[in-house]
Order: sequence, then C-alpha cells, then structure tokens
Amino acid sequence: MHNIIYMKRKIIEIDDEKCNGCGLCIPNCQEGALQIIDGKARLISDLFCDGLGACIGHCPEGAIEIIEREAEPYNERKVMEILVTKGRNTILAHLNHLRDHNEQEFLKEAIEFIKEKNIDMREKTNEAINPQPVHFGGCPGSKTMDFNIKEPVAAAITGDAVNPGYVPSELKQWPVQLHLLNPQASYFRNADVVLAADCAAFAMGNFHSRYLKGKSLAIACPKLDTSKESYLQKITSMIADTKINSLTVVIMEVPCCGGLLQMALSARENAKRNIPVKLAIVSIQGEVLEEEWA
Repeated sequence: MHNIIYMKRKIIEIDDEKCNGCGLCIPNCQEGALQIIDGKARLISDLFCDGLGACIGHCPEGAIEIIEREAEPYNERKVMEILVTKGRNTILAHLNHLRDHNEQEFLKEAIEFIKEKNIDMREKTNEAINPQPVHFGGCPGSKTMDFNIKEPVAAAITGDAVNPGYVPSELKQWPVQLHLLNPQASYFRNADVVLAADCAAFAMGNFHSRYLKGKSLAIACPKLDTSKESYLQKITSMIADTKINSLTVVIMEVPCCGGLLQMALSARENAKRNIPVKLAIVSIQGEVLEEEWA
C-alpha cells in the first residue's frame, strides 16, 4: 500500500465575489502563480504558491486570505478538477505556467486529463497541446528553471579578450534558495541533492567540483532565515514526494550551522524514507574538516 505523507500547508484563497480584477496583487506574487483571467484574480497553480501572502496587502477589496490545512502532496489531476470549473482560459494559463516552469511531467498529466475527460478545447485545440505565451506577473528571478547541461565552452569571451581561466558552473537549476524553490520541481525528482549553508560556496574554492557536480542544490542559513517550519516541510516533501536519492548537507564549522543538519534529519524522519544523508563540515577558510554519514 502506498503511504501518503500529509502536512500542514499555507496557501492563499481568493474570494471571487470580492475580487474586482484590479490586478494589484499580481506583481507581488514572487512565484508568478496569480493571473487575471476573465476579470478575476486566479491562483492558476497551487504548486507555486508559497503561502506567504505577499499579495494580500495589495488587495484593496480584501479578497485574498491565507488558509492553512492538512494537505497531501501536489496532485495534478486534483488541481485540474478544480481548474476546469474556472473555464478554458484558466486551463490554458495553467498549462502555460507548467510549461514555463519546465514541469513537463505535470504538463503531460494535465493534457491527459483534458483528453480523458473530453474537455471542450475546440476553439484553439493546438493551444492545449502547445500553449502560447500568456503574460503573468511575479519576479522573473524566482522562475523555476531546469538547465539543459551542455558541453562547457573552452573559454569565456569578454569583448575581444579570451579568458583562459574560465571554469563552467555545475549549477543545474534555478532558483537555489530554499525559501524560493519548489520541492516538487523536476530537477529534484530522483536526484542527489546538496543542502548547503549560504556561506559554504563562498568559503570553498572548489565547491562546484567537489559537491555540486551532478547534483541539485538548495541553500539556506539556519541562523538568519525565518522560515524554519516551511524549510522542514520542503525538505520532507523532497524526500517523501519527489523521491530524492540522497542528501549531502554542507555546513560551516560555526555552531549556528548545525541547525541545517538537524533540519535534514528531522525531515528524513518525517518522510519515513531512510535516504542516505552525508554531513560535510567546512572551515571558515574553505577546508573540508570532516565528512561522515549521518
């Protein structure tokens, strides 16, 4: 029997009767999950709603609130069951949103749902298969991107000068900050993941080659960041839902960094999947002091 991991999740809810479609909430949704469709603000994909409510204070009608509920992991079919009640334009916006965030598996599920349920998309059928761009708000810097790894160039070119010291990045995705990333993004599925303290890559000259190559990345500061509960839930989701293969926790030698390892171990326990967790401790001058399996 397949066990479903439930967890408390914050997400926005929009009151259609109060919403006047002014659009003031749109630029303040970092995840780009809101669009104005048919004169109303719509949450086109709860997959990308971080539940922080940056949009709420900009709604003059008080039409947006944050709710908290026990929720199972993201389910594309269940999302589609809700979106089909909102009309064809909302469905197309959702498909385009999945495509823009490179969520190809979820996009495939959504299209299969449309075909299975014989949903009427006849006006522009091709858009359901290959949706055209739809404008949405949000910070482009938070857009989920799964980089296609290509052969590194021989050297970086700056103007007419060639820099022979160029070293290609091993980064596979964007964003990397744990607060911004989606734990069910495509680049985490069955991946080896590095959970690193913010300072680690700056201290280590060979962070990319030693720890990041071939892995997906999440960074956080266990001392200064304020979203500890959200972080725990995201790491739990990576382990339980996205089925990451392993987790390497890279922290600095300073005492406050230890919280990142405890967060990872708690997430593994909550997820009830005993994936391997490796700890790496880095000195403030970039030397690896210790590596061990936790």
